[in-house]
Amino acid sequence: MSGTETFKVIRVIGNNVVMVQRGISELEYVILGKGIGFGTKPGGAIISDDPRIEKLFKLEDREQWSQYHHLLEDFDPKVLEITDEILNSITQEFQGRLNEKVYLALPSHIQFTIYRIRKGMDIINPFLEETKISFPKEYEIALRAAEMIGRAFNIEVPEDEVGFLTYHVYSAVSHVPVGQLVKASNLVGHLVSIIERERGMEFKNGSMEHVRLLMHLRFSVDRILNQPVKVDNPFAEEIRTKFTEEYGLAKRLAETMETDLGQPVPEAEICFLAMHLYRLFRRRLTQ
Repeated sequence: MSGTETFKVIRVIGNNVVMVQRGISELEYVILGKGIGFGTKPGGAIISDDPRIEKLFKLEDREQWSQYHHLLEDFDPKVLEITDEILNSITQEFQGRLNEKVYLALPSHIQFTIYRIRKGMDIINPFLEETKISFPKEYEIALRAAEMIGRAFNIEVPEDEVGFLTYHVYSAVSHVPVGQLVKASNLVGHLVSIIERERGMEFKNGSMEHVRLLMHLRFSVDRILNQPVKVDNPFAEEIRTKFTEEYGLAKRLAETMETDLGQPVPEAEICFLAMHLYRLFRRRLTQ
């Protein structure tokens, strides 16, 4: 953006979100930034070099803009206040800028959650255990967020919902879309089910072997999604030769991952998984 421009404030969405119009074009934008809405009023002005501005964006797609515009208009001011508190607690724990989408995604999620709880609708999270294990720090922040929401709206937020809030916390600091997190968690659960079915075993939730398996599968999925680089395994040939049964199962799991993620699974990753399965099964036999 060249030079200094002035934005006319249309609506203050919250302390961190303001809707504005840009110059004579009257195009609508959303400005994100810590404290940008504090003390600001509709009809007022914000200059483009305001140091509080972290992100300025407009939604080009008419349907997408209509959706977000509707959300902004319908947000409960109290929900936005709680969102500000939660975002402040996140920034105290993590350095760097937050994913700008959280400023809209989080209040939208909170508002719908409150609606569901007040209507007596069940909130069921099949990924709760895996979420707690994979994102412990984010889970603790989400737990505090749930307590804030509960106090502010006089409701009891179930632990399953804490798991969903954890996704939003992690997404905010990692810039990984919530949808991708849900997809990865669903895949990990499916992989565990395949192992249980093929081996005729069942893992007890929270047990050490269950925790280790979840963490290994989660890290494997994350590496495939986020680090498409060559992974070396100097013991690959030995693993394929000595642990043929576990390697075969690892290959079938890799095929499921490739289908679900649309990404190839490196041979070295398959061998690492086979080695982990060997240790897992051997440990169970010696118990």
